[in-house]
Amino acid sequence: MAAQTVASTSTSAPASTSVDLGPAAALSCRECGQRFELGPIFACVECFGPLEVAYDLPSGSPEELRKQIEAGPANIWRYAPLLPVPADVADKPNLNPGWTKLVKADNLARELGVTGGLFIKDDSGNPTHSFKDRVVAQALEAARAFGFTTLSCSSTGNLAGAVGAAAARAGFRSCVFIPHDLEQGKVVMAAVYGGELVGIEGNYDDVNRFCSELIGDPLGEGWGFVNVNLRPYYAEGSKTLAYEICEQLGWRLPDQLVVPIASGSQLTKIDKGLQELIKLGLVEDKPYKIFGAQAEGCSPVSTAFKAGHDVVRPQKPNTIAKSLAIGNPADGPYVLDIARRTGGAVEDVNDEQVVDAIKLLARTEGIFAETAGGVTVGVTKKLIEAGLLDPALTTVVLNTGDGLKTLDAVAETSQATAVIRPSLDAFRDAGLAAH
Repeated sequence: MAAQTVASTSTSAPASTSVDLGPAAALSCRECGQRFELGPIFACVECFGPLEVAYDLPSGSPEELRKQIEAGPANIWRYAPLLPVPADVADKPNLNPGWTKLVKADNLARELGVTGGLFIKDDSGNPTHSFKDRVVAQALEAARAFGFTTLSCSSTGNLAGAVGAAAARAGFRSCVFIPHDLEQGKVVMAAVYGGELVGIEGNYDDVNRFCSELIGDPLGEGWGFVNVNLRPYYAEGSKTLAYEICEQLGWRLPDQLVVPIASGSQLTKIDKGLQELIKLGLVEDKPYKIFGAQAEGCSPVSTAFKAGHDVVRPQKPNTIAKSLAIGNPADGPYVLDIARRTGGAVEDVNDEQVVDAIKLLARTEGIFAETAGGVTVGVTKKLIEAGLLDPALTTVVLNTGDGLKTLDAVAETSQATAVIRPSLDAFRDAGLAAH
């Protein structure tokens, strides 16, 4: 197990201490490859590139590692040997997210003309009903290791709730920051856990800039910002989606994945997780394609992909898919690289198509997705119609949150079929009797 000394380059880090983050060996710059000791830092001091966790991965046989994983708990800690967490992570107070359903979506497949097998990875089953519980669980373990006392974040909604819940469970103070105009359901869910919830006048990018300033100020001393100074560890939680999908498919890679894009981190880490499984021999190496999905009203990565650009130009968000409304996505260029490398694409859908896709998924599979899920399903439909996604191949589409969080998106068109008097005659007159 790696035990490193915390790097001294973070102005808001607690006093230097020895840490145990399991197989995590160092932080590595994604741009220049420079390595740093494990610590609450997120940018390379040499080139300012983003840092990610580098590992000493298990070296035993794939068969033994598979058995070890399968014998583990029914949550993300079954993959502890592949994550930056101590070996006893499952014994600590945490929300223990993960191992959510991979739903074989045969009804939706028939609607879309998919013959090769269509699956919905439904992460609405996590403790706070979004995939953010995965990444926060990872960040929480890093916060423990580095001695932070307050858990914080900048959030478009789901992350705020996940941080509030995880902090409450683990006995941390929480203070989270959101745009002032979030959906009311997400505001309530973030506030109910008893931590501080602060609305910032502006959009998510304004909130994120504020948090970056707070990290460098004495006011932020002892604060672990899950998606800023703890971001390298936080981001690794998204790998568990890749691990679970492959294990649930019988230790096989899917042929195609459709992943929503906010910052782009989820998509890049899913690709990292797939590559790790190949390297470890846990799955057979074969081609796969990754498709990114955005809302038209905030589609900087999709715009760059279609134009053949390598630079992602920021946009001002204007979409009902507020959980994806990040106009300046940090991992945007890496998403472009992965989509092109794997033969995938990045596509977008408008708000009307998002609503239609939410209702299509609900009607066919009984899954009520939030707007981000409407984006992925809508983009899947659009990719099939454009001939970019092969309907004869195994395809996994991500739903990252619960539709109860974004009721306003479908409320106007999802009302009672009829209001009648309590009598059989009234029921017949309404034309609702079965034929």
